[in-house]
Amino acid sequence: MTPFQTIFLGIVQGLTEFIPVSSSGHLVIVPYLLGWKLPFQEFFIFNVLVQVATLAAVIVYFWRDLLYLIGAVVVGLWRRQPFATFEARLGWYLVLATIPAGIFGLLFKDFFESMFANPVGVAFFLLITAGLLVLAERIGKGTRPFKFLTWLDALWIGFFQVIAILPGVSRSGATISGGLTRKLERPAAARFAFLMSIPVMLAAGLLATLDLLKMPNVEQHLLTFLPGFVAAAVVGYFSIHWMLRFVMHRSLYVFAVYCTVLSIVTLSFSFFIHP
Repeated sequence: MTPFQTIFLGIVQGLTEFIPVSSSGHLVIVPYLLGWKLPFQEFFIFNVLVQVATLAAVIVYFWRDLLYLIGAVVVGLWRRQPFATFEARLGWYLVLATIPAGIFGLLFKDFFESMFANPVGVAFFLLITAGLLVLAERIGKGTRPFKFLTWLDALWIGFFQVIAILPGVSRSGATISGGLTRKLERPAAARFAFLMSIPVMLAAGLLATLDLLKMPNVEQHLLTFLPGFVAAAVVGYFSIHWMLRFVMHRSLYVFAVYCTVLSIVTLSFSFFIHP
């Protein structure tokens, strides 16, 4: 991979991780449409690094919230009242919401990873993202604020995150949609979706890093990938800020339309230009 490719794909990752159009899908489709023949080993390492970059972005953005939540959980455990405050409960809700994706991700790890080599399959999965966003807009007229989040909401949204393990199904799109179908306010659904991305991204990043360390010649690629890492982290940080403001007053239909158009373009490219 060239420095230009890493920066370009880093920007793509940073934009699409938190905007509901599927970052994993874009990292499969964009090189495919551009005709980039990326070596599997290099591309795998790059995927791990940009995932860690966007994880860093969301941790930096929500660092105050995270410190407050961790402190509330620790104090609750110390006092033997783990659910006494909303902040303590929220910390446990994030753990609960992560469990479904963790179980399914481990059980079907090889299947999910195999889909990253299938641009046509990813194109079809983009239609699932579009459908989820339309569903959320149709039935998710929420009025429940963030402080009324419950364990059932967290578990429900956690199962939406399972769908997002498939490349092409947006994690943020699926989890925001899950929150909206539970009648949460739009900012509340988005905020919980971004917070709950931290544990699952951390777990996935650790597993992928262990696989990465088993590969030969990892060190020689890291310097080349550094610009892409920085691009993904910086763009990801601002994408979170933009998306939280956008979802307060704007419809998600525009992202559903985008996912549908990208799916059609990819399928057309596959069938007519690159059969």
